[in-house]
Amino acid sequence: MARLGFLGLGIMGYPMARHLVERDNQNQVAVWSHTASKVARFAKEHGATACGTPKEVAAQADVVFLCVGDTAMSREVILGEEGLIRGAKPGSVIVDTSTISPHASIEIAGSLAKAGIDFLGSPVTGSKAGAEGGTLTFMVGGEEAVYQRVKPFMEQMGTQFYYCGGQGAGLHAKLSQNLILSNLLQAFNEGMVLCTKAGVDPETMLEILNNSAARSGLVSAKAPAVFARNFETNFSIKWMHKDVGLMLDSANLQDVPVPLTGLTHQLLKAAIAEGYGEEDMCASIKVLERLTGVTVKKSQKQ
Repeated sequence: MARLGFLGLGIMGYPMARHLVERDNQNQVAVWSHTASKVARFAKEHGATACGTPKEVAAQADVVFLCVGDTAMSREVILGEEGLIRGAKPGSVIVDTSTISPHASIEIAGSLAKAGIDFLGSPVTGSKAGAEGGTLTFMVGGEEAVYQRVKPFMEQMGTQFYYCGGQGAGLHAKLSQNLILSNLLQAFNEGMVLCTKAGVDPETMLEILNNSAARSGLVSAKAPAVFARNFETNFSIKWMHKDVGLMLDSANLQDVPVPLTGLTHQLLKAAIAEGYGEEDMCASIKVLERLTGVTVKKSQKQ
């Protein structure tokens, strides 16, 4: 029987933890989250062990996964006074699937190594749908032998796995992906607002894009939601803004100019300032819509 733990039961973490329970009935899973009601609900629905602290989870698990919001949260639940490091045994493994600072992740790995605890920085992509469907992509940084030990558990939550190198490498890969993604989103926002202002039907424009060199999986996925004015959160503007900030920090440390990304960061900040931070990242189009007086929506023509 595998003794597993999971920290963080939000939009991503809840279904990820559920897969660890449901896809292998032999797994014994201990869970914790900042919101006690989520822990109680999960334990009741899935037969997991509810814990009051990360330390308590670590004491009951040989492998612990976590998915939390930002670098500060990750550091606290791993290294804090009630963190995993206080309860984990030497030889156990902590896998952080959060998107955090690569530099901080390397520091966390070093602190855990001194206690004999293995660590992988393995951010995921796939948003809410990937977490719910168990089709996430893992980008792994750390010792490859440790990755191979825990990969069978990752396979209960995802379908694509990339070993990127040593500590921090997985996070650099994730941030590079999100850099491209966030800039594509802004290009979509500008192009769709521009064509709508000029009188081109947005649905016609999407069809053109989907049959051209500008075709994009992001555009194909997000455009229908924008047209339907459905901004239910899969990946929020707030968290994308956080990730773009991490990209800028990483670029600064490596002396890499990223001018487009700097502008994207400000546009996402504008969306947060206008009250859209908790909405899906595609709601960022509303900033340009307000400035131009148009709404990119589904045609009323039959």
